[in-house]
Amino acid sequence: MSDLLNVSSGPHVRSKYTTAKIMAIVLLALMPAAGYGIYHFGVNAAILIVVSIVTCVLTELVYELVTKQDITVFDLSAAVTGLLLGLNMPPTADWWLPVIGGIFAIVFVKMLFGGLGQNFMNPALGGRCFLVICFAARMTNFNYDGVTSATPLMLLKTGNAVNVRDMIFGNIPGTIGETSVIAIVAGACLMLCFGIIDLRIPASYLISFVIFMGLFSGRGWDIPYLTAQLAGGGLMLGAFFMATDYATCPITNNGRILYGICLGLMTGVFRCFSSTAEGVSFAILFCNLLVPLIEKLTLPKCFGKGGEI
Repeated sequence: MSDLLNVSSGPHVRSKYTTAKIMAIVLLALMPAAGYGIYHFGVNAAILIVVSIVTCVLTELVYELVTKQDITVFDLSAAVTGLLLGLNMPPTADWWLPVIGGIFAIVFVKMLFGGLGQNFMNPALGGRCFLVICFAARMTNFNYDGVTSATPLMLLKTGNAVNVRDMIFGNIPGTIGETSVIAIVAGACLMLCFGIIDLRIPASYLISFVIFMGLFSGRGWDIPYLTAQLAGGGLMLGAFFMATDYATCPITNNGRILYGICLGLMTGVFRCFSSTAEGVSFAILFCNLLVPLIEKLTLPKCFGKGGEI
């Protein structure tokens, strides 16, 4: 009887998938990006990913043991947070950076707000942005082929040319999981096939971003430039794997489209008018804060007796 009276956080959706199964599919979908990142950047990338996952899982376990809560690490949500945080790390970062970022993501972004489903922002991005603010030099130090170099988007921002083909295949400097568009899209297709994510958010995100950049970047509708903007800066990883986070995106269909448009506009603002060349992480976190307002504006009206016709 006590199980029948269990109250959990919303949203409540009837589905054949359990949380653990959903998270397992997300982990599987991230394997192409993780595998390519390890192949591309070497052993240290693998170490950072493993350290990040272990830190997030252990942090959640210890927190629940200390606070005498039910153990939830077996739902794999902490592992997903750890993997995403690891994929957002520079490949030459020190091992202790994902430890600090993982503890912040789990404790301060997720658990202090009630755990899975009650966090107000994406935990992995919260941890990454915390690290960027506290350790900016270390989090923006990218090494490729033994040489420290700027990312393609930073080169574009300073007026230099980039190789768009290399950006699509992933032969560029960047964070561990953001470089290969092909690997990211392959994982995204897997999630779409299983119905884990809704195409409304990434589609409206990418389309609105392209329109904004075409209008305000000063480069017009330069196809190679727009393609490079889409392929760089973690935009694809953010659009398919982090903007679609169940706990921090709208549940209404129109709300998801509006949310994606806000993401595209905000990312465009960061890339066109700020000193940063990326902006995806901060754009998603900012739009996470708008989700309650977006859901209020797009909540379907009730029909029936006494309702609207």
